[in-house]
Amino acid sequence: MKQTSIIITFLLSLLLTACVNKQADGKVVTVTIKPQRYFAGKIAGDKFKINCVVPAGQSPETYDPTPRQMIQVGSSLAYLQIGYIGFEQAWMDKIRENNPKLKFFDTSEGMNLLTDTEEDGHDHDHDHDAHAGEEHHHHHHGGVDPHIWSSISGARVIAKNTLDAFIALDPDNTDYFRQNYNLLVGEIDQTEAEIKRLLDSLTDRTFIIYHPALTYFANEFHLTQLCIEMDGKEPSPAQLKQLVETARTHNARVVFIQQEFDRKNAELIAKETGCKLTVINPLDYHWAKEMIHITKALADGQTH
Repeated sequence: MKQTSIIITFLLSLLLTACVNKQADGKVVTVTIKPQRYFAGKIAGDKFKINCVVPAGQSPETYDPTPRQMIQVGSSLAYLQIGYIGFEQAWMDKIRENNPKLKFFDTSEGMNLLTDTEEDGHDHDHDHDAHAGEEHHHHHHGGVDPHIWSSISGARVIAKNTLDAFIALDPDNTDYFRQNYNLLVGEIDQTEAEIKRLLDSLTDRTFIIYHPALTYFANEFHLTQLCIEMDGKEPSPAQLKQLVETARTHNARVVFIQQEFDRKNAELIAKETGCKLTVINPLDYHWAKEMIHITKALADGQTH
């Protein structure tokens, strides 16, 4: 009996040692949001573990990391930034200061960034091209809209920059990363084709959204985005009234609400305009699935 106990203890010790060694040998790369984790995971495969800072259901505009998360960031080999999101604007300098050996990559590099070109971002009486660039949030650096992942062009830029980052971190596996990247690009292409198919017959191309997370998407597919949130704040009654009138003028059919924001004003506007209220999550890990979900909601709104 004693010998059996010794053997079991020895085996457990070997198992624990193996687990510890495996964890120690694992290479970790940190990203800010779930869609980034999706792209990074597709390209990295089994060569890196992807750590994501902002949890599901939390806004990356205002999220503050826990001490444990900061430790996880510090144990990473690199940080892949999304670009101009509020979390990174608030925390990246401190992360750099506390982790001088951490390598940083900006996955928005090369993207045609949209900025706030209007002195007053509340004026909704513009065509879709003006609308796509005018929305503003008080956390955005220099008025830059950070939501590049909510578009096909943004997905391609993020994917290419992510590929370059992994090749720089692990050049021995360049071919492996390129193969995975090509598969991801194929998925992005399929997603684009499906979006175009769904939007092909769409005549009413205006939608309402609480937080302006679909600016790049709207710009890319010639849609008009009307936002409930005004400069990161709840709209006044007068602003709500103006939005309702504009939505009626543009024949908006859908109101989008994100899970991390209050539904009250979105429900009120949907009731006043007769729009269909749809919950979306542009921060969903399953990027392609969510992009199709958003597009289908617009297509379904046509018959609502």
